[in-house]
Amino acid sequence: MKLKRDTFKKAFTNLVTAKALTELYEENFKVVSKYVHATSRGHEVIQTAVGMQLQPQDYVYPYYRDDSILLAIGMQPKDLMLQLLAKKDDPFSAGRTYYSHPSLNDADKPKIPHQSSATGMQAIPATGAAMGFWYKEHKDSKFDTQNSKSPVVVCSLGDASVTEGEIAEAFQMAALKQLPIIYLVQDNGWDISANAEETRAQDAFEYAKGFHGLEAISIDGTDFIESYTEFEKVLNTVREERRPFLVHAKCPLLNHHTSGVRMEFYRDDLEESKKRDPYPKLKKQLLENGFTEGELHAIEQAAKAIVAKEYQEALQAEDPKPEDLFTHDFAPTPITEEKGNRSPEGAEKVVMVDCALFAIEELMNQHPECLLYGQDVGGRLGGVFREAATLAQKFGDHRVFNTAIQEAFIVGSTVGMSAVGLKPIVEVQFADYIWPGLNQLFTEVSRSCYLSNGKWPVSMILRVPIGAYGSGGPYHSSSVESVITNIRGLKIAYPSNGADLKGLMKAAYHDPNPVVIFEHKGLYWSKVPGTKGATSIEPAEDYVLPFGKAWVLQEIWPQDDDETMSIITYGMGVHWAMNASQELGLQDKIEIVDLRTLHPLDEEAIMKSVKKCKKCLVVTEEPSDNTFARALSGKIQEQCFQYLDAPVMTIGSENMPSIPLNSTLEQTMIPSTEKVKVKIQELLSY
Repeated sequence: MKLKRDTFKKAFTNLVTAKALTELYEENFKVVSKYVHATSRGHEVIQTAVGMQLQPQDYVYPYYRDDSILLAIGMQPKDLMLQLLAKKDDPFSAGRTYYSHPSLNDADKPKIPHQSSATGMQAIPATGAAMGFWYKEHKDSKFDTQNSKSPVVVCSLGDASVTEGEIAEAFQMAALKQLPIIYLVQDNGWDISANAEETRAQDAFEYAKGFHGLEAISIDGTDFIESYTEFEKVLNTVREERRPFLVHAKCPLLNHHTSGVRMEFYRDDLEESKKRDPYPKLKKQLLENGFTEGELHAIEQAAKAIVAKEYQEALQAEDPKPEDLFTHDFAPTPITEEKGNRSPEGAEKVVMVDCALFAIEELMNQHPECLLYGQDVGGRLGGVFREAATLAQKFGDHRVFNTAIQEAFIVGSTVGMSAVGLKPIVEVQFADYIWPGLNQLFTEVSRSCYLSNGKWPVSMILRVPIGAYGSGGPYHSSSVESVITNIRGLKIAYPSNGADLKGLMKAAYHDPNPVVIFEHKGLYWSKVPGTKGATSIEPAEDYVLPFGKAWVLQEIWPQDDDETMSIITYGMGVHWAMNASQELGLQDKIEIVDLRTLHPLDEEAIMKSVKKCKKCLVVTEEPSDNTFARALSGKIQEQCFQYLDAPVMTIGSENMPSIPLNSTLEQTMIPSTEKVKVKIQELLSY
């Protein structure tokens, strides 16, 4: 197929612009190396061939060497250099993240959701976006689709990243669901200082053969005609047939790994790599297709002039101000106050797990963009706790479906799902299994809004059954809230009863930010003695409970001479505290504050209660050392010191590595009503 003259001209202009950027950065290394950067030198042709063919409806996930893709979709050199220099007007992140770490939501360009440094992690969010299109295009989805103009997701990867386990999770789901995604793997044969022979058993083209349903091609990524025409065929196939492809493009790395890791430190193949430079090869192709040396020289000089001029403009651009640090950690939520009927007349009391189930059913009835997935939540089982029972039968297997054992994919795919306008509710089967998903939760989910300067908040709900119950042993009993509360950019709920769970679930759905909801397994059915208070009259469909509003569920009005105390707690701790105060007959001496949410935290309610009661006990199920509860105790001590009549105390589980299987050992480890009673008496008599 013969390419048009205009196509060649655009490609050459793009390549020489990217090349000019690399050369300018080297000439001004002492200035621009203040912040680390990488360039596309050697990769320009394949990147240009891809970027030129993407449409505004497409989603692209570039990696940190893809500045030629950014130029090809319409970004200007100055845009890239504003990010290079971490300026306030950096259009991607407002100076918050590295060069060529884009996020873009312009109407006239392909969409680029935020992603991290992209050594493989972007494959899961990108595949999540493709899964979002798969869901929207399902015959029963109630979404309109575009047929031949249908969007495609392109996920760009360096070859070294394909050894990451998360890549396998992404490829697996793309092949299984036949998702409309193209994985572009740019193979330059290097990690940083380790080469392919040291680190890879096969290249990406060979690796892809193990995923049935993922078709792959291998091309010369330095040949523009081959790169453009082969990618065009793949792009058209994916647009029409809605199935995944991998394009393996071989190209040389002709510049440093990054500005911080210089090629001369370790490279022994530089002369050989220069022989594969795509620049003279593209120049030769243009000369063979009617261009003159003079025309090419003029294009190149014009590009250099623009780059030089815009570099000076970028240097003079304004830096962010200190106050800019504090914007876009969260997108504004419309749910700011409690609304609706919490206790409808004539409604039945239901167990906590059913309150969540009914909330999700109501949401799915109202919102076609709402869907639920995770391990074993599909129609055959409906969740190991029956927390998704009947939902697949009511809403279809495309809206409620099982995933493989892939916690990273379950968590990270929500980033892409959210980016294409869906609201995923996902589940990690036990808190103990959340660890493989933490990379995605920390690096992709929690930071997207902040590092995209507010363009791409991740709207998702992650349900996490948590806590010790019924001799679950070391792999089904853990409390992990202290790890999750240390991930900034998440909202976190930990309700103690069904009504709160339903109200918070509704608030979480309408919140544009990522939400983690911890649901204590021991409260699901109120089978644990002393937890009947977790059952609730089911709130009405319109009931919402905002995050950051604690509940003083046992309030007192102390007299001047009274010895009183405030218990600050959440989840199962609420029931231990309530039972202990009742068994001691001290309901008029003990105020109990149920936090409901761990972030945002209702500090006003906490400090007000402690200042009033003069003594404070924080109750948690976690081992108490180095935890959220211990940090909260310290904050209370700091803010309420002059009001206190005793040190702030904390009670939690014993500080052992895990919860044993044996029921005697389990009960010895975790708190209980009896243990809280002892601590109350100790504190009141202090």
